[in-house]
Amino acid sequence: MPPRSIWNGTITFGLVAVPIKLYTATESKTVHFHEVHAKDGAAIEHRRICPKEGREVSYEEIVKGYEVSPGRYVVLGKDEIKAAAGDRGKVVHLTEFVDSHEIDPVYYEKTYYVGARDDEEAYRLLHEALKLTERAGLGRFSFHDREYLAAVRALDDVLALHTLRFHDEVVTADDLEIPRPQQKASKREIEMAGKLVSSLEERFRPEAYEDTYRAAVLDLIKRKAQGEDIDLAAQEEPAHGDDLAAALEASLGGR
Repeated sequence: MPPRSIWNGTITFGLVAVPIKLYTATESKTVHFHEVHAKDGAAIEHRRICPKEGREVSYEEIVKGYEVSPGRYVVLGKDEIKAAAGDRGKVVHLTEFVDSHEIDPVYYEKTYYVGARDDEEAYRLLHEALKLTERAGLGRFSFHDREYLAAVRALDDVLALHTLRFHDEVVTADDLEIPRPQQKASKREIEMAGKLVSSLEERFRPEAYEDTYRAAVLDLIKRKAQGEDIDLAAQEEPAHGDDLAAALEASLGGR
């Protein structure tokens, strides 16, 4: 079954409207575990309990509320939440275009493929314009009850939409008490480190990298399900030598 679109809307730039569909471009391969009672292996259930009535509440009885003071909530219905979004629930207005290379990766959150809906000519126009200028269009839209800053750019033969974190959602290094090295590396150490980096240079090939941890966990689950006893090997950190230059020379040996 082909993947279904998760959002239908319109991208606009100037007076041009591009009807689009969004498709998820990534999927999680994380191994998910369930909570299980250690004594008998039964799956743990989480129930929705009303503390005032002391009874389980069905999903149909639950609404969304925002706590304005301890224990006091303002309840909003689905239609009210959608109304707050205005037309951003259906439209991505591209208000400015920036060099796509200027967007620091720390701002990227999630990627979606953008498909054409009805008007393929307008879609091709936007794609070719972004590809030619190497620009990304910035706009806002509302999705899943929150507003996103979005960057739309040409990705191969399709458009891609990246949701971006807002500036106040990014923690800067200056906001943290991160230990900073006080002693500078010597010129010789920097040169050797540069040579080591250059000797390991490769083109980025995503298909060359696989989740070995996930594979190891799945293998462990399979072996344990077959009744095998698992030997837990101790994990050790790499040794930290005091002579940085010697470690660099050894790393460069034979290169």
